[in-house]
Amino acid sequence: MKKIIVGPLTRANNSSSVEVTVEDKRVVDARCSGIFFRGFELILRGRDPRDASYLTERICGICSAAHGTAASFALEDAAGVRPPRNGNLLRNLILGADFLQSHIRHFYLYSLLDYVRGPNQRPFIPGYTKGYRLHGKVNEAMVEHYFQAVEISRLTHKLLTLLGGKAPHNHGLLAGGSTVSPAADILMDFGSKLRKIIDFIKNIMVPDTLTLAEAYPDYYEIGCRAPNLLEFGLFPRSEDDNERSFPGGVIIDGHPQKLDSSAIREHLKYSWFTGNSEPRHPSRGRTEPDREKEGAYSWAKAPRYGGKPMEGGPLARLWIRGDYRKGISTMDRIVARAMEAEMIGKSMEGWVEELQPGAPVFNAFNVPREAEGAGLTGAMRGPLGHWLRIEKGRIAHYEIITPTTWNFSPRDDTGQLGPVEEALIGTPIEDENEPVEIGRVVRAFDVCSSCSVHLIVPGTPVKETIIVP
Repeated sequence: MKKIIVGPLTRANNSSSVEVTVEDKRVVDARCSGIFFRGFELILRGRDPRDASYLTERICGICSAAHGTAASFALEDAAGVRPPRNGNLLRNLILGADFLQSHIRHFYLYSLLDYVRGPNQRPFIPGYTKGYRLHGKVNEAMVEHYFQAVEISRLTHKLLTLLGGKAPHNHGLLAGGSTVSPAADILMDFGSKLRKIIDFIKNIMVPDTLTLAEAYPDYYEIGCRAPNLLEFGLFPRSEDDNERSFPGGVIIDGHPQKLDSSAIREHLKYSWFTGNSEPRHPSRGRTEPDREKEGAYSWAKAPRYGGKPMEGGPLARLWIRGDYRKGISTMDRIVARAMEAEMIGKSMEGWVEELQPGAPVFNAFNVPREAEGAGLTGAMRGPLGHWLRIEKGRIAHYEIITPTTWNFSPRDDTGQLGPVEEALIGTPIEDENEPVEIGRVVRAFDVCSSCSVHLIVPGTPVKETIIVP
């Protein structure tokens, strides 16, 4: 029996650590640790509620528009306001552009090098030397597409800049709608760039994904877990938000159920936060750090829905919508993300056509003195929730549960493993000195630990891969 610690896990958004126990060349136990503390809930206390949509974008540079969206939804829920039609469309386009940026980067810059041998030069070396199945021109084409993806992902940020002023952390999202009504020439430029991105996704990214799936079919049987899936809903179809393009919903043990956000609870037993009492709903949650807490091993909390660890992300969204139900595995997650990117690109083309230059993009409102609100949205990696309480016109309570907090959570109070921990169990490890399989399983979730945690502990190693006999 051996213990393998990979920390920090590279080619992921920010730093995280994964510890697995291997017996007879299979993972028999796993612990996923977020090694940074995210203190945005504390930063927001006492601030103007309108600050949240801008400040929370700083949680992450990859999925910043998702946080701006969730924060806007939360204040709109508290204030009883909704954006005008143009404002809703613009927010969808801004968030959609950030989705395309994230999905393209995840496949090519984060995941691909687990399966494709890169050039024999830095930063591609040193790296794993085993486990590659693509050779010759196929491998060369994938590497070429890797470099093309860098330019295409840069183009998605230009889309964000056209409508949001800058990228990341755009200025275009706020409660009540958007900031600037787009001129016709801006929309033409946006549409032209969007078509190039869609062409890349359709004719290069999706075929590359299928090539990978054909070469690694065993990964449809690796990284599996029970079909317990969660989504809050993504892209309101209208300004009234009565329906979303990707609907919210729940899959429990393979059976669809209606979403009930009151069933969410945060567990803290194995997290570096004060308190081991009864798990709380996030509207009454606590974010009080305790780095010395006995038995804890992660800065991520352990959210549960109806007591179950839930997985979110493109695979969950497509299962809930009924577009993809082949399985719950490493390769299913990768394929679903490419499929979703193509679907979002097509939707964005329609939203551009619906925009009316010169029409209102923002509805003014007064910040309530006393109110509560929840902002629930789908994000790049799954369900994102912001819970807000306002007292005397200022933020008195703010709680955020990110997709990676769901996916990369530690054990809960009953000892149930988090979704990534569950997926690692049973993973075959061909060479314990080069455990490439661990990274493949974890990266398929597109872990973004900067969203779930945010402060380094002084004195810890910068990089380590430890094999313990």
